Amino acid sequence: MGAADREQEGALVGRILAGDAAALRLLIEREHATLLRFARAITRDDDLAQEVVQDAWIRIHRSLATFEKRSSLRTWMARIVINRAKTLTVRAARWVPFAEEAEAHEDAVDPACFTPRGFWRESPSRWHAETPERLLDRQQVTAAIQAEIAELPTAQRAVLTLRDLEGWDSQEVCNALEISESNQRVLLHRGRSRVRAGLAKVMP
Repeated sequence: MGAADREQEGALVGRILAGDAAALRLLIEREHATLLRFARAITRDDDLAQEVVQDAWIRIHRSLATFEKRSSLRTWMARIVINRAKTLTVRAARWVPFAEEAEAHEDAVDPACFTPRGFWRESPSRWHAETPERLLDRQQVTAAIQAEIAELPTAQRAVLTLRDLEGWDSQEVCNALEISESNQRVLLHRGRSRVRAGLAKVMP
């Protein structure tokens, strides 16, 4: 986020704190869909995600005066969503810390895809040329993408949602999820690899 964006963000926060209802509506309209998709990525449950985000907006409004601008506003709001989602999912014993998931051993791609010397048997397409945003425009793979993302472990799903679907940079994701850059890279790689493997089944 550049200096101009930070300045605009600060002005918007100032208007909200001054009681400008239109500024609050603007913030909600701008960020609600992202927060809801993020909450769904964490909870895997539409109803729970709605509850998380509705409660988060109340907390955001009440706590806005404590926003210290050490991170972007949307990163700060994402942390509030995470904390509320954690509270609700812990009750169901479903919460796994993001960093723990990143550190767990896992083959991101089926080992059978590689030769005994470690080379790809068939080279995969370059990910940046087949990003989720572009693939979503292709009707024949939309369902496959959604299905693969829905089956990702929570942390992979959260990182991929923010990086590839919402366009956040790596630092924002690290700040929001409170994970290291190396953990973020591992989770993103695993998530992308799983989605790519799923797409390979339906792409010509």
